[in-house]
Amino acid sequence: MRRKNPVRIITVFVILAIAIVGLFFYVSNHTRVVAEGKAQQMSAVQEILSRNLDTNYPPTPKEVLKFYSQITQAFYGEDYSEEELEKLAKLSRRLFDDELVANQTDEQYLAALKMDIASWKNDKKVISSYSVSSSTDVQEYSYGGYEWAQLYCIYSIRMGTNMAPVQEHFIMRKDSAGHWKILGWELVQSGDENE
Repeated sequence: MRRKNPVRIITVFVILAIAIVGLFFYVSNHTRVVAEGKAQQMSAVQEILSRNLDTNYPPTPKEVLKFYSQITQAFYGEDYSEEELEKLAKLSRRLFDDELVANQTDEQYLAALKMDIASWKNDKKVISSYSVSSSTDVQEYSYGGYEWAQLYCIYSIRMGTNMAPVQEHFIMRKDSAGHWKILGWELVQSGDENE
């Protein structure tokens, strides 16, 4: 009969013990990372607010309008705190041209925005989606020493079970830092696009 080597048996048990402990730590850490990932999913509002316009300003008129529309959609359709609403309002105003910003104080803008949001909620209206002009439909030109851009956005407004498209015409101007800023917009009435 062959005698078992105690060193070999101890080595096998040590290797098994290390493997079991390693597997335990892997499973427990992997479960914690997955749980933290689920817990840390950001809401649409938090994603918008996480954008730093100082380092990540939208580079084109189309991208500016997409980001503005994302903020607008959040105003009228997402849940947020009072503090988040104020931050969203400040963020949206950072996309405005100085001339447009000068028309209202931050407080006036926020008060008007709150009234508008309350009216939409009362009417059960939300922006379900939006579609910005394709890049080829953006009209850029120079005039009066400034660079300008014109483009359109179609918002799909849902009120109860009814859907209605609303088209708006935006005008933007490039500022001294090279950023496209919204100077104004207007509702496009049916048949106005070609005039």
